[in-house]
Amino acid sequence: RPPPPATHLKDPDMFWDFISLRPETTHQVSFLFGERGTPDGYRFMNGYGSHTFKLVNEQNEAFYCKYHFKTNQGIKNLLPEKAQELEGSDPDYSTRDLFNAIADGNFPSWTMYVQIMTFDEAEAHRWNPFDVTKVWPQKDFPLIPVGKFTLNRNPKNYFAEVEQIAYAPSHLVPG
Repeated sequence: RPPPPATHLKDPDMFWDFISLRPETTHQVSFLFGERGTPDGYRFMNGYGSHTFKLVNEQNEAFYCKYHFKTNQGIKNLLPEKAQELEGSDPDYSTRDLFNAIADGNFPSWTMYVQIMTFDEAEAHRWNPFDVTKVWPQKDFPLIPVGKFTLNRNPKNYFAEVEQIAYAPSHLVPG
């Protein structure tokens, strides 16, 4: 529901109204309010490609794919009190932590995995594999290790090397 029209101020009930009316948010909210609530910076969190992607191999065979990036530093979270303090005093805490770690030679890394689903498996699956509110069961689609990526240098120009690259389809790997 929108904010009150007279004041346009946020209403704390709006969040809970949204959650209660959108059951697909349950998975993400359980992370938010669970033990994995607030990561202690980017180095200590996993990453996931929410969307389903299509990969094409050298034989021109296509498969659906989900990406998983597991931190090699281990999961580490902030206590709620510390997270609230940083929100007001240092909202760039995670970016600063990552930059400083790399500058100090403490290069963070993640192991990359994929889950693969054939087109036939997608047709027969019990839910839509493109539904971003669902995860693919690892017992049905196990994680396949692909490799490791390491952040071993900071950008000299953040806009040119990080932000701008995300907007150029020409930077995509073929396939």
